[in-house]
Amino acid sequence: MTLEDIRNKGLIILECISGSKAYGLDTPSSDTDIKGVFILPKKDYYGLDYIEQINNETNDVVFYELGRFMELLACNNPNILEMLFAPMSSIIYKHPLMESIEPNKIISKLCKNTFGKFAYSQIKKARGLNKKIVNPIIKDRKSVLDFCYINYKQGAIPLLKFLELKDWKQENCGLINIPHMRDVFGLYYSETENFSGIIRNENSNDVCVSSIPKGLEQLALLYFNRDGYSTHCKEHKEYWDWVDKRNQERYQDTQSHGKNYDAKNMMHVFRLLEMACEIGREQKINVKRPNRDFLLEIKSGKFEYDDLLKMAENLQLELEQSFENTTLLDTPNIQYINEVAYKIREEFYSQESICV
Repeated sequence: MTLEDIRNKGLIILECISGSKAYGLDTPSSDTDIKGVFILPKKDYYGLDYIEQINNETNDVVFYELGRFMELLACNNPNILEMLFAPMSSIIYKHPLMESIEPNKIISKLCKNTFGKFAYSQIKKARGLNKKIVNPIIKDRKSVLDFCYINYKQGAIPLLKFLELKDWKQENCGLINIPHMRDVFGLYYSETENFSGIIRNENSNDVCVSSIPKGLEQLALLYFNRDGYSTHCKEHKEYWDWVDKRNQERYQDTQSHGKNYDAKNMMHVFRLLEMACEIGREQKINVKRPNRDFLLEIKSGKFEYDDLLKMAENLQLELEQSFENTTLLDTPNIQYINEVAYKIREEFYSQESICV
C-alpha cells in the first residue's frame, strides 16, 4: 500500500497541512508538510496486512490508518490532536464521517504532559546542543595514558609528565596490582625485562599488568582514573555521533546567529508551552499561533539563551496554574473513542461507491 494507492482508491478521510504552515510560522524556505487519515480496505484490515501509517521518504507526508489515528488520539498525542483541531485554512479534504468525532470527549488533562513533557524535552535538547557547541571535543579520543597519574613528591602528576621528566618510554614500564587499592598499581621500569607496558597499544581501553621479577624495586604508584576515562569515551562518542547526524543547515543557522542554541527547537518549546496553557484555560487547541512575530524572533536568534530559559520557566508555571483550574476530563473517554472508531469504519465500508 502506497500514498498513490490510498489516493486512487478513495481511502483518505482527512488530509491537512501541518507543521509551520499550519502554525502560521512558515517562511519562504519552508516545506509543505501534510498529515492525514486513511481507512484500509476491509480485506486488509481484517486480514494480516494491517498497515499503521504510510509516508514518503522524507516524512513530509504522513497518513495514519484510522485505528492508529484513534489510538494516538486516546493518548492525546500533540501531532494527532492538532489534526483534529486543524483550522479550515489548513484542511485540504475532510470526509463527512470525520465530523462525528467530538473533540471535547477526547482532549483531556493528559495534554499537560503530552504537550508539556515534549516541550521540556526540547529545552533539554537545546541545553545539550548548547553544551556541545560551547564545549567541542577534539576528534582524536584521549588515551588511557591521559588518565593515569603518578605519586610524585608531596602530590601527584600526570603519567605523561612523569615519563617526560624521567625520559622513560611507557613500553618499558611494568605494572602490578596493589591489593585492596582499586585502580592503583605498582610501577616498575626496565629496558631489558620485556615488560608489557602500561598499555599494549594506542587503542587499549585499560592498563595491563606484567610479570615482575623478584627483587626488582618498585619505583612509584600509578593511579588509573577509570571512571574519568569511561566518561570521556562516552562523551566523545556522543559528541561525534551528534556531529555526524546533526542537521547541517540548522547547525549553520545556529552558528550564524551566534547564540549557541538550536533556535528552531527553542521556537517550538514556546509554541508547545503556549498551546498547553491555552488547552488548560480554553479546553481547545489553537493550531495557528497568534504571536507569529515573537516566535520567529526566537527562531532568528534574537534572544539570549539564558533569557529564553527564564521565559520558558515562567510559561511552565503558567502551565501548572492553567491545569489546576481546568474543567477538562482527567483522561480521554476511551469507550467513546472505541465507539466512534467502530462507527466511522462500518459506515465507510458500507458505502458501495468506495472500493474496499
